[in-house]
Amino acid sequence: MDKKIIETDIEKARQWASGEFLEGAVLMLDQLAGAPFPTEPRRMSFVLIAMCTRGQVKYKMDTQELAVGPGDLIVVSERHVIDSYLASPDMEGLCMMISVPFINEIIHDVSDASAMYLFTQNHPVIALSERDQQVFSEYFYVIRRKIAETGNHFRRSLVRALMLAMFYDLSNVVYQSRQLSAKSQSRPNAIFTQFLKLVEAHCKNERRVGWYAQQMCITPKYLSEMVKQASLRTPNDWIDNYVIRELSVQLKNSNKSIKAIAEELNFPNQSFLGKYFKEHVGMSPSDYRRK
Repeated sequence: MDKKIIETDIEKARQWASGEFLEGAVLMLDQLAGAPFPTEPRRMSFVLIAMCTRGQVKYKMDTQELAVGPGDLIVVSERHVIDSYLASPDMEGLCMMISVPFINEIIHDVSDASAMYLFTQNHPVIALSERDQQVFSEYFYVIRRKIAETGNHFRRSLVRALMLAMFYDLSNVVYQSRQLSAKSQSRPNAIFTQFLKLVEAHCKNERRVGWYAQQMCITPKYLSEMVKQASLRTPNDWIDNYVIRELSVQLKNSNKSIKAIAEELNFPNQSFLGKYFKEHVGMSPSDYRRK
């Protein structure tokens, strides 16, 4: 009989692991030895970032078998399935689970989004240098301390700011690794990376998959196949994600009229923008701005 895949969000994760918790946002764990990790397949609706400090861990992400040792960073973005988890008795590490809504709170512009996508996509295990291990540890413990300061009026804002700084620092580790291994980078990952760079630069004006494929000198079908293989999402998903993020930033952080925003982002008119935004966010631009 096939195993049933259990959907797991950050609230469910708290049932089998205790640690510092920021409501609906972040769960921090630094005592992993002996933790009752699930034995059945789990599809997570949050981003998991963990660094092994002692021992070994083996697990499957989707169908890929992975092994982790001291100094390795584990990154699992949402939608992936984790199974066959096996840890050595002496395994220890630092683990943080971050909800997707909270990640959306952290993002302020498309460059922030790119840093996070670069970090969380397709890098399940990253070998960190001693310096980078120290950097991750420092972020982990300062974020945990801020989460523990329940009387701090700016607690959530502080955690957001620290998380964003951490993503940029760790994204730089991924960027440097990519530069060194560019020649051996898989075709889907290379195309996905090039595609995201183009979307970041042109999402205000272009939302057609065909246009991006043309810039990359490949067919739209091939672009769709490669992006989906690399990220489990379609090119349209990524374009919409960037456009909605840009719209959200404009609505939250500027006094521009919705009509002016529609013109800047190359929508036919204000009404079209409103329908597009409501379809993806669940509320009108005006309601979002008031909220």
